[in-house]
Amino acid sequence: MLENRLSRKILVDIVSRRLHQKLVVKNEDGRPKGVQELKHAYMMALFHGFHRAMTSGHISRNVLDTLLGSVLENLIVNERREGPSTEHDPLVLVVSPTGTCNLKCEGCYAASDLTKHVSLSWEIFDRIVTEKRELWDSYLTIVSGGEPFLWRDGERSILDLAEKHPTEYFMTYTNGTLIDEDAAKRMGELGNVTPALSLEGYEKETDARRGAGVYRKILDTFERLRRHGVPFGVSITPTNRNWDLLTSDDFLDFCVEEQGAVYIWCFQYMPIGRDPDLGLMIAPENRLEMLKRTRRMVFEKKILFADFWNSGIASYGCISAGRPGGQFYIDWNGDVTPCVFVPYAADNIYDVYARGDDLSSLLKTPFFRKIHDWQYEYGFGRPAEEVGNWLCPCPIRDHFDDLRTAAVSTGARPINEAAAEALEDPGYHRVMTEYAEEYRKLSDPVWQDEFEEK
Repeated sequence: MLENRLSRKILVDIVSRRLHQKLVVKNEDGRPKGVQELKHAYMMALFHGFHRAMTSGHISRNVLDTLLGSVLENLIVNERREGPSTEHDPLVLVVSPTGTCNLKCEGCYAASDLTKHVSLSWEIFDRIVTEKRELWDSYLTIVSGGEPFLWRDGERSILDLAEKHPTEYFMTYTNGTLIDEDAAKRMGELGNVTPALSLEGYEKETDARRGAGVYRKILDTFERLRRHGVPFGVSITPTNRNWDLLTSDDFLDFCVEEQGAVYIWCFQYMPIGRDPDLGLMIAPENRLEMLKRTRRMVFEKKILFADFWNSGIASYGCISAGRPGGQFYIDWNGDVTPCVFVPYAADNIYDVYARGDDLSSLLKTPFFRKIHDWQYEYGFGRPAEEVGNWLCPCPIRDHFDDLRTAAVSTGARPINEAAAEALEDPGYHRVMTEYAEEYRKLSDPVWQDEFEEK
């Protein structure tokens, strides 16, 4: 059915009705109705993204087979639940196997460059991927960095790991400059890797942050990926300088309609990592405007434009620290943190394995449990009419006092000097809390009018 355009459209309509019945009509976990409507829209935007790519001939048969086996079956047929009414495990892990990167971008959250040579071993990375499937039936691994396509252990690479785990789906965040003809061809043959390439706008904006010539290399990579049938996305980092461009109709149409991106991930600038700059954070009023644009992209244009903060409604708030249906993060040093934007470690994976524990033991660490308590109290574990404002979903960005208290009281370890300074710097504390208060005042009326259960 998926190979024929007409029958594919019929199938998408069937999936849409089934998902709507499950999420909105049945709504077994009692979520606010407006939240369920938005979640349904996001899931269907993803299907429409693949529909557009298949219509354009940009999806290989191997990719199609993998999508049917790993994604459609797990999401639609098996109906993996994500609610507090049953004990449930994380859905995904984010792993950065290397801190090495061939670029040195301004404000990089991971502060990556070519001087970092620390990497996870093949044995550790392979064990993580194997164990999460066995323990949690998790079939999605997100690979970040550093630059994932620089990761090596001997002759083995990220694509060798994908080949060893054919039923696992890997999404890699990459600068796109190292995906040559052989890599693109192999991804098309494997069928279980989708790269998300980073853009800062057009050539002027991208090269200004990432280096001269990077933009043209990315466009060449887009062409190779299309030719070999590899579905890909675009990853953007809006700041107070470029948010208007990155969320404009022209730029998003360029990514989706002209270049063929299936999805777009939006990570608003966070003042962590290399030379954190509080002044680059998007102003609260502009963040609210981004929310309006995001919803229009999803509902009207059926583009999967997922904003790590503004889309928190659809994920029932913060998904960090291994919350049911959520994720946590393991970096190249083995440090385990709630997510890539919370630079405080609950443990280290090398220590976990050395003492005979497994990934599930991390869910019981004091730091993760403290965050779980906050998530459940704020809304994930509350009835619909008592859910907090999920337009402010993030503990570090929107509730810095709560995150700081959780980190300090449980002895969570800062993973770098900037993270340690953030806990002690009264200026950082003041700006983050004032920012959160201002955005809450702006977003509370929107939450109450459009999502709050009466």
